[in-house]
Amino acid sequence: MRVITTENNWKTLSTETVYENAWLELSHRDVINPSGNKGIYGLVKFKNQAIGVIPIDEEGNIYLVGQFRYAIDEYSWEIPEGGGLLGTDALDAAKRELKEETGLVAGKWTKLARIHTSNSATNEEGFLYIAEELTQMDAEPEDTEDLQVRKVHLKEAVDMVMRSEITDSLSVCAILMTARQKGI
Repeated sequence: MRVITTENNWKTLSTETVYENAWLELSHRDVINPSGNKGIYGLVKFKNQAIGVIPIDEEGNIYLVGQFRYAIDEYSWEIPEGGGLLGTDALDAAKRELKEETGLVAGKWTKLARIHTSNSATNEEGFLYIAEELTQMDAEPEDTEDLQVRKVHLKEAVDMVMRSEITDSLSVCAILMTARQKGI
């Protein structure tokens, strides 16, 4: 039987930042891989934590946000989400994103999960929350957001995930985890 080790078995020989902006840093790294061979690695370090909110009402409906996502060149239905500066309170960012994108304010918040969005190429850490006891206010989207808000039952959102109509990793995780918690 193979011994399982959780120690870091990579060695970084050199790191060069090849691109950086206000949101991320891309670096090229020369490494020694776990087999002891020299290699290269590209790493994307985000300057924000990913935040996702699954707002759910008393009837079991959730609110999805639709928008065209430039990076994937597709329209995307997803939970309200955004970023919070590293080192700041993720819950505060979740409250801001929910209000900004949907106009909803929640009286009850529950931390759902901490996830890594794509840990083979990025260090991005995400935090997911359930928002309940919802009150509708005015949305305050950013100028980069052309959003549509859609209310669907949690069961329908699960079906959308299973049909690959929702592919965003934060949304998939939050919808399936919430459905499990709610017995769906």
